Amino acid sequence: MTSKLEQKEPPQANGAALPGVPGDSLASPERSQRPQPSDFLGPDGSAVEVVVLESRANAKGVREEDALLENGSQSNESDDTSTDRGPEPASPLKETSFSIGLQVLFPFLLAGFGTVAAGMVLDIVQHWDVFKYVTEVFILVPALLGLKGNLEMTLASRLSTAANIGQMDTPKELWKMITGNMALIQVQATVVGFLASIAAVVFGWIPDGHFSLAHAVLLCASSVATAFIASLVLGMIMIGVIIGSRKMGINPDNVATPIAASLGDLITLALLSGISWGLYKELESRAYVNPLVCAFFISLLPIWIIIAKRNSATREVLYSGWEPVIIAMAISSVGGLILDRTVSDPNFAGMAVFTPVINGVGGNLVAVQASRISTYLHMSGEPGDSPGTAPRRCPSPCSTFFSPDVNSRSARVLFLLVVPGHLVFLYTIHSMQGGHTTLTLIFIVFYMTAALLQVLILLYIADWMVHWMWGRHLDPDNFSIPYLTALGDLIGTGLLALSFHVLWLIGDRDSDVGD
Repeated sequence: MTSKLEQKEPPQANGAALPGVPGDSLASPERSQRPQPSDFLGPDGSAVEVVVLESRANAKGVREEDALLENGSQSNESDDTSTDRGPEPASPLKETSFSIGLQVLFPFLLAGFGTVAAGMVLDIVQHWDVFKYVTEVFILVPALLGLKGNLEMTLASRLSTAANIGQMDTPKELWKMITGNMALIQVQATVVGFLASIAAVVFGWIPDGHFSLAHAVLLCASSVATAFIASLVLGMIMIGVIIGSRKMGINPDNVATPIAASLGDLITLALLSGISWGLYKELESRAYVNPLVCAFFISLLPIWIIIAKRNSATREVLYSGWEPVIIAMAISSVGGLILDRTVSDPNFAGMAVFTPVINGVGGNLVAVQASRISTYLHMSGEPGDSPGTAPRRCPSPCSTFFSPDVNSRSARVLFLLVVPGHLVFLYTIHSMQGGHTTLTLIFIVFYMTAALLQVLILLYIADWMVHWMWGRHLDPDNFSIPYLTALGDLIGTGLLALSFHVLWLIGDRDSDVGD
């Protein structure tokens, strides 16, 4: 007859305490010693049934540590779904400055060349008739580029966090995350694209007091169509990047957000230019095309809303995720107004090619930092549940950039990428004969000063904003990045416009700032 033996493990053990196996050996990190078959036999040789009671909190901590400390390697330890957690949050990323820089460098350069390409496109299309006679399109540029960056980088940050904490390990979970998030960004893109066109009309009307209904409908159709198509294309690319990063053992936080931003800028600007140009050509002969295009994309909204609402992973964001993207769109539109007023002056036409570059680089770097901090906080629990991870109300610059923790280390690495990155991008623009500006020493000094100041401000704000939102039960993956990238657009465009005006005032004629 089989006897039953129930035995609890010592508190310090990470595994199960079994008869004949000392608890110390199982508590070792390597967990190398295994129980022998003879340990499970009674004195008379009969089998002993052993009930193994595992420490759920410790097992959870081990699994979370495995999930993130190995930069994306998946843990197969357990399928425990308990919400109990160990007393100490696991450190999400044990990375050196070199490893962080190495993983960020390639996507950062790829993102930068994407923004350079976007700048070259803007430098060319600014002379098209639609940009000359419907100047409000310039206001749409930062708003739509910021919108696409916000939606795609928020998507990338959500999926990166989900992948790192094991919510995309099975095909069913993966498909659920894909369908829900794709439908969600279609809803957000269509609605915010429509609102961006209204903001462009209003900001264009305020300075001159001129309003054209045909131009307003053109802006609406161009904005909504661009946002919808770009969301569809970029969303699929982002999903592929994150899944590929996981399979290659690379932390998706380091690569997904820069690629999302770079491709978003280039694809969105190219779509906006092409669609607005085509619809502008139809104004005289077939004026009904513009309202039909706008009505078609808006009529698809109920389908995407139903899909996103049925998915538990996106239902909350569908209801609560509007405030950041709408406010971010308004902030970016102010930057667009600055761009419109500046490039409309022939003296500052050369600014167009540099605007997507400085805004894109700043947005890329701060999005990486925000995504990393968010992942770090998610390892301690749900938003607002772990007051020990919430920092001071207003962090000092020294704690943001010079403390020994991993987030401060990554902030230093990202800041140090600004100067060499921009030098490469400026040289690329110069080699391709883009813009109307010669790269003199004084121009490079002013440009680098604006770029460094922009990233410095953004990284500091990110350190405060992500923790502030976390302490107020808001998921930073959904709320922080839109604000940060929009502020990057506004700060970058403002500082760049200021630099061009100062260069013009001090008479740097050698830099050919004008034309």
